[in-house]
Amino acid sequence: MTHPEDLQRAAHDNLWMHFTRHGAYEHAEVPMIVRGEGAYIYDVNGKRYLDGLAGLFVVQAGHGRSELAEAAAKQAQELAFFPLWSYAHPKAVELAARLVEHTPGDLNRVFFTTGGGEAVETAWKLAKQYFKLTGKPLKHKVISRQIAYHGTPQGALSITGIPLFKQMFEPLVPGSVRVPNTNHYRADEITGVPGMTPEQYGIWAAERVARAIEMEGPDTVAAVFVEPVQNAGGCFPPPPGYFKRLREICDEYDVLLVSDEVICAYGRLGTMFAGEKFDYVPDIITSAKGLTSGYSPLGAMICSDRLFEPFKSGTEMFAHGYTFGGHPVSAAVALANLDLFEREDLLGHVTRNEGAFRATLERLYDLPIVGDVRGSGFFWGVELVKDKNTKETFTADESERLIRGFLSKALFEAGLYCRADDRGDPVVQLAPPLICGQKEFDEIESILRGVLTEAWALL
Repeated sequence: MTHPEDLQRAAHDNLWMHFTRHGAYEHAEVPMIVRGEGAYIYDVNGKRYLDGLAGLFVVQAGHGRSELAEAAAKQAQELAFFPLWSYAHPKAVELAARLVEHTPGDLNRVFFTTGGGEAVETAWKLAKQYFKLTGKPLKHKVISRQIAYHGTPQGALSITGIPLFKQMFEPLVPGSVRVPNTNHYRADEITGVPGMTPEQYGIWAAERVARAIEMEGPDTVAAVFVEPVQNAGGCFPPPPGYFKRLREICDEYDVLLVSDEVICAYGRLGTMFAGEKFDYVPDIITSAKGLTSGYSPLGAMICSDRLFEPFKSGTEMFAHGYTFGGHPVSAAVALANLDLFEREDLLGHVTRNEGAFRATLERLYDLPIVGDVRGSGFFWGVELVKDKNTKETFTADESERLIRGFLSKALFEAGLYCRADDRGDPVVQLAPPLICGQKEFDEIESILRGVLTEAWALL
């Protein structure tokens, strides 16, 4: 089935796309991406687009990397599949050892999954069982931040802080509690205290976690789940001092600090893991996406030695697993991906170029619709506003017309694949492949400038 008309017919009749309003395609073609090369993707009609989202914060090394495809083919011929249920295979062992070379502190134990939501699910289950085995059986609750997205499985969705994503699937797993996020741009309205510096807001936001633990009862709270740079809402970086204080709070109340790095790990911020960037050591890291640059599905929950201790001897078992977790082909691709990272110094490339990416996006501040530019590494958000002086945002109806009625389609038609998102305030999110440089930054800025100028005129 290679003819575009046949593909369109099958897409309309048979394919159920994820997070998709299918009604939008009732009288329109489904966008069909058929090829990728470097930082660009191509549709079924041959049109080229800059991949400004690295697929979905995934394709770190860029599209069309033959060495990653070859690693997959070689491993599939040697050992296509074997589970990690009471057995091991070399590629999973090698990858686990390779990952812990980069983890902070004593995070030396790797539990493989097939994706990020599964890694988050694994972390919560481990936290619950760990405390049961260590004499604190009431510790089961988790604290996460408002608007934060942590995945779609029932447990991970419970931790997610986006009501619209959750209400159709309730009741969910009980025990999830929400605290304010690290959006300093909206600090005045979040705190009710005008004029907080980033440092002051960082301590304030961390202290809200302490208050939540105290309110729930420290003997009932197992873990705090936070993204280093929060995705949903538009790239909220941690204010100075936030993670230092959060680590102190978790230690004080014997609560596990889970760093959800499904997006942020593997070079997105210019480091392998976020602890190196923001100077903290979590108890658990959840990760996926960029681990294989998307060439094969793989996730990983990485935990400290002390969390593995109750399972190290005797008869205790973590009764949890996934058929395809640590898949031999995916593990082989991940190892080849890490080789590529080292060979091309992708981490150094991001670190050297993040300032240029930010500066290029900050040119957009001269547009009346651009209120804030924020992020870290190659992970940025541009928040859109009705009034720059008051930071007034759009109504729900205006956001619907702006995001879904115009921006998403207009940006794609202009040759930029990115995300226009209104899970919090309206933002455009950008996370291109880590191989990008000034040429791609300029192209992103140029397309955004044209489309955002048109959006303002329409409003």
